Amino acid sequence: MRQSLTGRSVVITGGSKGIGKGIAEVFALAGARVTILARHGEEAEAVARQIGHAAMGLAGDVTSLDSMEIAMRQAAARHGGIDVLCANAGIFPQTALEQMTPDDWDHVMNTNLKGTFHAVKAAVPFLKNSDQARIILISSITGPVTGFPGWTHYGASKAGQLGFMRTAAIEFAAYGITVNAVLPGNILTEGMIGMGAAYQNTMAASIPLRKLGRAEDIGFAALYFASREAGYVTGQTLIVDGGQVLPESLEALKGEV
Repeated sequence: MRQSLTGRSVVITGGSKGIGKGIAEVFALAGARVTILARHGEEAEAVARQIGHAAMGLAGDVTSLDSMEIAMRQAAARHGGIDVLCANAGIFPQTALEQMTPDDWDHVMNTNLKGTFHAVKAAVPFLKNSDQARIILISSITGPVTGFPGWTHYGASKAGQLGFMRTAAIEFAAYGITVNAVLPGNILTEGMIGMGAAYQNTMAASIPLRKLGRAEDIGFAALYFASREAGYVTGQTLIVDGGQVLPESLEALKGEV
């Protein structure tokens, strides 16, 4: 599977930190030519230098279609086209619904859901020229499967990505472009670390594998969807959460029958 990504041009939005950075590292090690997009170009460039393997960092704001179109043209010019788009950019500010303002809602939607639309729309003209074209959305278990207080806007945006995915998969099938989504559970990233040890421990205790995931775990799932071997898979989701969504209650994790 790794060989089928060698030399392929991969663009990752929100690739300068967290899950996006982990995805970038996995693809680079698989031989892909990675372009990391982030709002702050210098951060993207710093990560690209750290990763090596001909990775490139560019400024790109998913809330702006113009910005995405410029970034996609630059990535295609540098790496000879675009074969894979990984739409990963997202934010998750925590705000209770009763205190949430329309601006709070729009801020999350503009990045997570509208940003997915912008990235895909800007990349498709280049993906149509690839013989192994892939779109991979990084959604979440929160929204499509589970809920968590303070994240109604986030959950709605992540569920919305899956509705987007299913119709996009139908529309783009005519061009041989597959569209799939990875749904991460609790992954140990900068954002998770910022929520404190108590939150991390609570989350780990609710996961059957008893540990938080790594950013690379999401990268490996994305790598499969991007591979030649996954060419007949489209419109599908893959949950990567250590089994978190399986138990009906914490009692199920006690191991007693």
